Amino acid sequence: MKATPVAHAAAGGLVVSDPGILGGTPVFRGTRLPVATLFEYLADGLSLDYYLETFPSVTRELAVAVLRYGQQRIEQELAA
Repeated sequence: MKATPVAHAAAGGLVVSDPGILGGTPVFRGTRLPVATLFEYLADGLSLDYYLETFPSVTRELAVAVLRYGQQRIEQELAA
């Protein structure tokens, strides 16, 4: 019997990974947009506003929440 692929969520459900969506690449909840694109845009020196204009399916609140989640994870890891 073959196991059924299972979707996973992270960042309090803000990010999902579903084998049926982009092969399981982590995406913003409710989209097919990889979360990595946000970090790539910012790392390349582009603004959050430009990112949000380019990808209107991601709200400012969602993008900021994912960034804050990343910050919190780094802080927790360093505090451990």
